[in-house]
Amino acid sequence: MTSRGKPKAKAKAWHSGPKAKGPTSNASLLPSGYLEVPENRKKRVRAARTRASRSINQELITLYWEIGRLILKRQQAEGWGAKVIDRLSVDLSREFPEQKGFSARNLKYMRKFAESYPDREIVQQAAAQIPWFHDCTILDKVQAAEQRQWYIGATIEHGWSRAVLVHQIESNLYSRQGMAVTNFQVTLPVPQSDLAQQLAKDPYMNVP
Repeated sequence: MTSRGKPKAKAKAWHSGPKAKGPTSNASLLPSGYLEVPENRKKRVRAARTRASRSINQELITLYWEIGRLILKRQQAEGWGAKVIDRLSVDLSREFPEQKGFSARNLKYMRKFAESYPDREIVQQAAAQIPWFHDCTILDKVQAAEQRQWYIGATIEHGWSRAVLVHQIESNLYSRQGMAVTNFQVTLPVPQSDLAQQLAKDPYMNVP
């Protein structure tokens, strides 16, 4: 009986020692105002990443518009048909296997994109500021050019995800608000917004 009691006494002594200090106990050793520094850096990093993502997205969508314009011109001048688009898809995919945007279906979206936005400046200032999948959604669901530009501007202003954009179009937000915005200011999306997060994804994967 006595020999069994001793280990218990030792175990009790082991747990009765002083508790280790947690990592927060060192906060008092930091210089005044230090905690504000990493928070400010985080904001700067997020903003920089958003600018970089937007720049990459703009270049990609401008490229898509140029390809679509080439297809459109050749179809009008030389009668290019669907088979030529299929062949172009194969050739581009073979040449650039790491880029996922050259399916025949996506090439047809590029052609429609160039046909719907003949002005390169409008593409760069508006349509190229949102993800490609957003642009394809607007092409599919909105027919009038003025309304398309309005939904692009609203997406940029409010940072809509694609799901929210679809909802706003299907609920006919343009008509309910009763106004068209044709000269909107293009601003960076808030880094934490759904739009900024979708821009930050691999742009080559954001294809139909």
